[in-house]
Amino acid sequence: MKLEKILKQKQADIVKNWFESVVDTYPPDSAKFLKKQKNMFLNPVGNTTLESLEGLFDELLKGMDHEAMMSFIDPIVRIRAIQPIFSPSQAVGFVFLLKKVIRKSLKKELSQDRVLSELLLFESKVDNLSLLAFDKYMECREKIYQLKATEEKNRIRMEASGNK
Repeated sequence: MKLEKILKQKQADIVKNWFESVVDTYPPDSAKFLKKQKNMFLNPVGNTTLESLEGLFDELLKGMDHEAMMSFIDPIVRIRAIQPIFSPSQAVGFVFLLKKVIRKSLKKELSQDRVLSELLLFESKVDNLSLLAFDKYMECREKIYQLKATEEKNRIRMEASGNK
């Protein structure tokens, strides 16, 4: 059986396990909340992450349209870029968790040479996705620094004009 077909059949479980792996990168109390709270208004981070991971995985199976990939990766990276608990590598490292999840899910199928060679090709797509995530992370961090600089300039201007 072709890898793409196997991944499509196991898509729901793979995405669920990927989501849980990503959420486990948060502190334990936060991870517990993100996994259990299903209300999108009470848990926008969990909801956004899950929806984005679903879209990313689907796009990986379809063909990796750059614009579509960026639209799914943007919300996750944007959230992780502003959270001080993550280093840059941790902020984008969630992408690589997918490889681990897929290998675990396909343990039986990987004994077939054809599936294994197709998996290696698929994993190169995941690697490319990580580069997109890093680009987005840097873009978000640059925006944060820009906003801080503008805020500081405005504060200094206000103080200089006597409007404290």
